Amino acid sequence: MVEPKGKLGVLLIGLGAVSTTFIAGVEAVKKGLGDPIGSLTQMGTIRLGKRTEKKIPKISDFVSLAVLDQLVFGAWDLFSEDAYAAAVNAGVLEADLLKQLKPELEKIRPMKAVFDTRYVKRLQGTHVKQDKTKWELAQRLIEDIEQFKEDNDLERTVMIWCGSTEIFISPSGVHQSLESLEAGMKGNDENIPSSMIYAYAALKLGIPFANGAPNLTVDIPAFLELAEGNQVPICGKDFKTGQTLMKTILAPGLKARLLGLSGWFSTNILGNRDGEVLDDPESFKTKEESKLSVLEYILQPEVYPQLYGDFYHKVRINYYPPRRDNKEGWDNLDIFGWLGYPMQIKIDFLCRDSILAAPLVLDLVLFLDLAKRAGMSGIQEWLSFYFKSPMTPPELYPEHDLFIQLMKLKNTLRFMRGEEQITHLGMDYYE
Repeated sequence: MVEPKGKLGVLLIGLGAVSTTFIAGVEAVKKGLGDPIGSLTQMGTIRLGKRTEKKIPKISDFVSLAVLDQLVFGAWDLFSEDAYAAAVNAGVLEADLLKQLKPELEKIRPMKAVFDTRYVKRLQGTHVKQDKTKWELAQRLIEDIEQFKEDNDLERTVMIWCGSTEIFISPSGVHQSLESLEAGMKGNDENIPSSMIYAYAALKLGIPFANGAPNLTVDIPAFLELAEGNQVPICGKDFKTGQTLMKTILAPGLKARLLGLSGWFSTNILGNRDGEVLDDPESFKTKEESKLSVLEYILQPEVYPQLYGDFYHKVRINYYPPRRDNKEGWDNLDIFGWLGYPMQIKIDFLCRDSILAAPLVLDLVLFLDLAKRAGMSGIQEWLSFYFKSPMTPPELYPEHDLFIQLMKLKNTLRFMRGEEQITHLGMDYYE
C-alpha cells in the first residue's frame, strides 16, 4: 500500500451547512478547540485477535490514514461567498468559534458551480459556469481540478457531493455505457444532471468520488465502467445522519427479537437549504426513495411475512425556516409481540443535521483515499456504514443493518492489514 505522503485535496461540491461545518470542524480540532466526536477515523478503535489478547488499537494507528494537517480544502458553490461567510449564514456553529477560525475559512473561496435549476428547482445560483454543453462544463471542471492541484501542490485528491438533492431521475439508455454518457453530455441529454458532470470529471482524472445525496449521480453502469477502468473507488448514496440513522439502529433490534411491525410513521421539520430544496415534490421524491428502502431491506418481509409482511411505512419532510439546521424527527412505531398484543414506540430526535454529517465527510475522505492507495476500485460497499442507500452491484441487495455494516467496515480494514477476520463465533474460548 502506498503511504499517505504529501497533501490531500478535498474537493466539496457545495459550500453550504455540511461542508462549512466539516471544514470548520477540522480546523477547530487542529487548534484544540474541539474534539472529532462521531468520527471513526479519529476516535474509533478496532479489535485484533482474541478478546483475551486485549489488542484494541485506534483505527488511525492501525491503518495508514492521512492526518488532518495534510488536508487542503476546495469547493464549488452557486454562491460566491467564502467559507467563513457561508458558515455564518448556515448558522450551525457558534459565532465565537467561527471568529477563531476566520483566517482559515476566509481563504476558501468557491469556484463557480455547474448548476442547472431544472434539477434543483428551489435554488437560483449567481455563481455559475456558462457553457453551451454539459461536455464543455465537464471540461471546465477538469480544468478547475487540475488548477487546484497545481496551486496547492497536491499529491492526491478526493471529491464529495455535499450539495442539494436533485429531482428524481430513473436510469435510462444514456447511463448504460461510458460511450453513451459522453455522447449524451455532448448532446445535452436531460437525463444527465449536474451531479453526473462532477462525477465524470472526478473519475476521468482518477479521483475517488462519494455521493452524499440520494441523487442517482455515480450509481449508473457508465460510471461503474469508468471507475473500474481508471482504478477509482466510488461510494454513496445519501449521508445517514438523523431519522434514518435511528431506523438502522432500531429495526435490527426489532428483527433480532422477532417483534412484529404494523406501521412506522416518520415526519421531519428542518429549515436549512436542504429543507428548502426538499420542499419541491420532485426533489423530495428522490429523498423519499432513499428513506423508504431501509426498512424493507432490514426487516425482509418476504422472509418474515407474519411479522413484516404488511407493515405501513410513511415518511414526511416539512420545510420550517425557524428551525434552520436543527432538524427534528418524530417517529411512531406500532409494533406487536407475544400472541399479537400491540405496543408502541415513540421517538423525538432533536438533531443537528450538519453536526451529524461532518464526521461522516471526514471519514469518507480518509477512507476513500486509503482505498485508492490500496489499489481498490469500483463500488466500496464496506463504506455502506455512512449511507442511507448504499451502492451495490446490480445483482446484490444492499445491507442496511448498521451493526453488520460496521462489522463489514472493520473486517475490510483487518483484511487490508492481513489480520484475521473476526466472526464473533467465540466457541474457541470454551474448548
